[in-house]
Amino acid sequence: MTKGLWTKDIQKARAIQNSLSKKVRIVPLKKKIRFIAAVDASFIDDKVIAVATLFRYPELENIQDIIAVEKVLFPYIPGFLTFREGPAIVAAIKKLRIQPDLILFDGQGIAHPRGIGIASHLGVILNIPTIGCAKSRLVGEFKEPGIECGSRKGLFYNGKKVGAVLRTRTNVKPVFVSPGHMIDIKSSIEIVMKCISQYRIPEPLRRADRLSKRHKKALMRRVIKKD
Repeated sequence: MTKGLWTKDIQKARAIQNSLSKKVRIVPLKKKIRFIAAVDASFIDDKVIAVATLFRYPELENIQDIIAVEKVLFPYIPGFLTFREGPAIVAAIKKLRIQPDLILFDGQGIAHPRGIGIASHLGVILNIPTIGCAKSRLVGEFKEPGIECGSRKGLFYNGKKVGAVLRTRTNVKPVFVSPGHMIDIKSSIEIVMKCISQYRIPEPLRRADRLSKRHKKALMRRVIKKD
């Protein structure tokens, strides 16, 4: 399913992005969501640690956590995050005992220079609805939303609306939501808001972030002991 979609070469990576961007579909969410996954990744030396955590939705009951560790094959270049994290994230998702109906990413969907952030990229590869929910902006212009929980403003790039700047908690920094694949902006906002508990970040993403950092610390301790 992912053969031929990874590369170490920047020019090939750009060509892959341009090709996949044509397959991205931004449409209203059609399927019922019962299982939602969130993914996150961290790095140690030449390794990427990817976490996929699975929740029942809308109950937000955690039912499985998976960790996959892969060798990093692509350099850090803004706009090409998927080629560093993607292989490990896909490996983690494939290990889930239930295929999620939707995946949340700590990154961008179509709010990307070529319209193919990690949520869109992997959404196309996996053929699963995806949402990007980032802590910061990659591209685009926006007006600050109101301070109340649920306030939002459009995120625009090259004259096109590519997402929303969403206040998930009153008087805290907003998040940047952009649809990845097989979902639209409106549905993306609704899903993100239903995944918010007492924190700014959707609960599934918070868990994935904590687990990836925890596993990174554990690996670092092992390295120190070996030395």
